[in-house]
Amino acid sequence: MVFAAPDSHHRTPAHETALACLAAGLEAAAPESAVRRHCGLDAPDETLIIEGVRYSLAAYDRVVLVGAGKATAGLARALSELLGDRLSDGAIVVESPPSAPIESVRTYVGEHPTPGAGSVAGTERVRELAAAADETTFLLALFSGGGSALLSAPAAELTLTDLVDTTRGLLDAGASIAELNRVRRALSAVKGGRLAAQCEPATVVTVLLSDVVGDDPAVVASGPTIPSSSTPADALAVLERYEITAPAVLSHLRDGPEPPVTAPPIETPSTHVIGSGRDALEAAGRVARERGYEPCLLSASFEGDARALGRFHAGIASEICASGSPVAPPCVVLSGGECTVTVVGDGEGGPNTEAVLGAALALEDGVFAAIDTDGADGGTDVAGAIVDAETVGDPSRAREALAANDAAGYLTEAGAALRTGPTGTNVNDLRVVCIGAPRDGV
Repeated sequence: MVFAAPDSHHRTPAHETALACLAAGLEAAAPESAVRRHCGLDAPDETLIIEGVRYSLAAYDRVVLVGAGKATAGLARALSELLGDRLSDGAIVVESPPSAPIESVRTYVGEHPTPGAGSVAGTERVRELAAAADETTFLLALFSGGGSALLSAPAAELTLTDLVDTTRGLLDAGASIAELNRVRRALSAVKGGRLAAQCEPATVVTVLLSDVVGDDPAVVASGPTIPSSSTPADALAVLERYEITAPAVLSHLRDGPEPPVTAPPIETPSTHVIGSGRDALEAAGRVARERGYEPCLLSASFEGDARALGRFHAGIASEICASGSPVAPPCVVLSGGECTVTVVGDGEGGPNTEAVLGAALALEDGVFAAIDTDGADGGTDVAGAIVDAETVGDPSRAREALAANDAAGYLTEAGAALRTGPTGTNVNDLRVVCIGAPRDGV
C-alpha cells in the first residue's frame, strides 16, 4: 500500500516506520490474504478446506456463493478462483464495483453507511438464490464490515426510508457498532439468522472478515446467517438511549414484529472468521520489529470517544518517554478497535481523524498515525492522518475544527491527512504510535 502523502510524512525514521506499519496491517487484512492463509482445495477429493475443516463438494449438485460487505468482493474473487468451475452461481452486494468481473458471481453495488436502492436490489437477488437452494446445494455465505447497510431488506411494513433515518440518527448520536447492529437485526428480513432460515434445507457455510470488536459472528454484517438472541426490547432500549424518534420503527418493535431467530430451522451453519483487526496489528508489529523498534500491542478492542482515545495515546507516548513504561523506546505502540464520534457540526472527518487531531493537541514526543482500514474515515476520501508534536501550530484553530467535526479538513490543510483510496478490506481502526530512532544496525 502506497499512501498518497506529502514528502513531509517521511521526514524521520519514526514517520517512515509508522507508515510502513499501517501498510503492513492493510496487506495482512486484505481478504485475498485471509483466504490464502485459511482456505484451500483438495482437488482430487473435491474437498473445500476452511480453517482445517473439510467440506466434500462431491456430495452436492450445486455450489452457490452469496454475500455482502466492503471486503466481500475480495473474498468472493479468491474463493471463486479456488473453486473454479465447481462454483455454479453467486451474488454479492458491495460498496464499489470490483476492478474486473468475478467468475460465476454477479456483483451489485449498494450504499453505505446507510442502505439505498442498490442495497435492496442486490439483497433481493441474494434472497432469490437462498430461496432456490435445496438439499443438493452447498451455499457459501461471505460477509464483512459494511454488510449491514449493503444487505438490506426492511422487515414487515417498514420502508427503506425508515431504515435510512434510523441508521443515520444512531450514527450521528455516536452509537457503537454493536448497538447499531442490534437495531438493524430487529428491523430486517435477512439479518439475525433470517437469511440462513431462507436457505433451508441447503448446507450453509459462513466465511467472515470481522470489523467488530470481539469478532462476534452475530455482529459482523448483523449476522445474516447467525442466529441471534437479541429481542425487539433490546433494540428499543438502544433507540431510547439515543433519543431516536422514528414512529414506524418504534411501532414495529412494540407491536409484535417477527420474533428474532433464536434457533435456525436448519442445522447450525458452520462459521469461520478468517480475518480481523488482530491480523493487521500483528503484521504491523512484525514490521516494527524488523525496522528496529520494539512492538507493544495495547489492545485490539478499544471503543469509545475518538478524541479521548487520541489523548490517551498521546499520554501513553509521554509515559514511555518519561519512564520507559509500558515499553522502552525505540518502540511502536499499536492498537485497534472501533471508536465513535458524536456529530454536532457539519465538517468532514470520522473517528480516526478525530482521534489523530485529539492526539496532536496533546502529543509531546513521537509520531501518531491512525487509519480506517477501509480507506474512508467518516465517509470521506481521507483514510486517517499522521501527526507529530509540530503538526498543530494553532491549538485554538484545531479545537474549533474538532468542535465542528472537521478534523479531516484541518488535517488536510496541515498536510497530515493520509489517503489510500478504497482498500478492499475493513477490519476496524488501526493506530500506531512510533517513538525514538531505530536501534543501531537495523
